[in-house]
Amino acid sequence: PTVAWHLLTFHRVPKVPDGEKVDFDDLHKKRQNKDLIELQGLIDVHFENRKKEEEELIALKSRIEKRRSERAEIQRVRTEKDKERQARREEERLKKEEMDQRRKADDDAKKKSALTNMGSSYSSSLQKADTKRGGKKQTEREKKKKILAERRKPLNIDHLNEDKLKDKAKELWEWMHQLESEKYEHIEKLKRQKYEVSDLICFFHRDTMQNYCYYTLGLESIHFLN
Repeated sequence: PTVAWHLLTFHRVPKVPDGEKVDFDDLHKKRQNKDLIELQGLIDVHFENRKKEEEELIALKSRIEKRRSERAEIQRVRTEKDKERQARREEERLKKEEMDQRRKADDDAKKKSALTNMGSSYSSSLQKADTKRGGKKQTEREKKKKILAERRKPLNIDHLNEDKLKDKAKELWEWMHQLESEKYEHIEKLKRQKYEVSDLICFFHRDTMQNYCYYTLGLESIHFLN
């Protein structure tokens, strides 16, 4: 029931008993006092309920704001942790890349140094071999001169007649033909020997490099050379 309903109810005229004299003013005052007291009680109850509702509303707003702040704090902490995790991953990735680059540079330097040392050793070996071959060439050149000097005989054809000259020319032609044949055989033999020597040198050089890399740099260098 509303306050207006109570007011209408309180202002109803009370029933007067028969045969009694009633002081309507006093009765009216009492009724007014009673109505005022009841109305004041209703007003107090109304404001008390309203105060409770306001307090509950304030408490609800406070809880909502608190939960919102807690969620914001949780999100902030989670975001910071994600940033720290990403920063650590990035730092680890950069360190790994730096270590890989440093390791690769060291491996390349070792391979380059090994190949340089082997190249120097091989160049020294070739120089020694060239020196030996130079001495051999000098000896072979002298030997060739000696053989040519022995084969180069004076013709002595001034005293020969025409038939003897023809026979001598035929003999010289056959001799030149024989020399050309021997020259061709020697050239072909020299070609085969050069090819065999070159093949042996390449094989020796490759085998030496593989063995050196195997014992110095490891198996990966052998694959690198292949």
